[in-house]
Amino acid sequence: MKKLIIDIGNTFSKIAIYDGNSLLDLIKIEDIQIKDIASFVKDKDIKAAIISSVVFHPGNINNYLKEKYIYIELTDKTPLPIQNLYATPNSLGKDRLAAAVGAYSLFPKEHVLVIDAGTCIKYDFKNDRNEYFGGAISPGLEMRLKSLNDYTDKLPLCKLKQTNKLIGTTTEESILSGVINGAIAEITGIIEQYKEKFNPLKIILSGGDAIYFDNRLKNSIFAVSNIVLLGLNEILDYNVK
Repeated sequence: MKKLIIDIGNTFSKIAIYDGNSLLDLIKIEDIQIKDIASFVKDKDIKAAIISSVVFHPGNINNYLKEKYIYIELTDKTPLPIQNLYATPNSLGKDRLAAAVGAYSLFPKEHVLVIDAGTCIKYDFKNDRNEYFGGAISPGLEMRLKSLNDYTDKLPLCKLKQTNKLIGTTTEESILSGVINGAIAEITGIIEQYKEKFNPLKIILSGGDAIYFDNRLKNSIFAVSNIVLLGLNEILDYNVK
């Protein structure tokens, strides 16, 4: 069965088509509209759809999907294949919840820490009993670069790019070194704290900025480019069956 998966994030939206557990097609757009969805699914035999959003999106999108497909909008009330033990489930970002379900789909009987590096760096943990507790949120790389420019008089807004330098010899190099190496040190430290409490621990790295970390983290990492989409697909399957 072909399924439409829509993940509306802070920076852009992802629209994907899954057949079973296989990702068939994927696009990213900044401002999602019905016409984008209609064009993407044209001549495709879609049976079910799920949408997850962490920002406001046009309500007519929901109506469009509801009229055409078996339809689910992910909320804190949606039945899940894991137990959500977050203390304030109504304030939990849907992308974080979907990422935890994605971790379950890959490693259902193991402790898993998902690190989703995008607009924010999000840490989400589910244990070997498939209980989700929460995690942490910190600023993403672009946000850190922008804050240095916003909250100082003279530091420039630097374009994010890869660097292996520890000692920056220009202001730009110093900023990039501080932001990227600081984030790597943060991620490494948080992984070690989780490992002290939950061992063995699987670690999943995902998100658009994962490329700045995956080759520089010393821990064994599973790189999963679309963990949120994977989780949304699992949630849709769980509810449609």
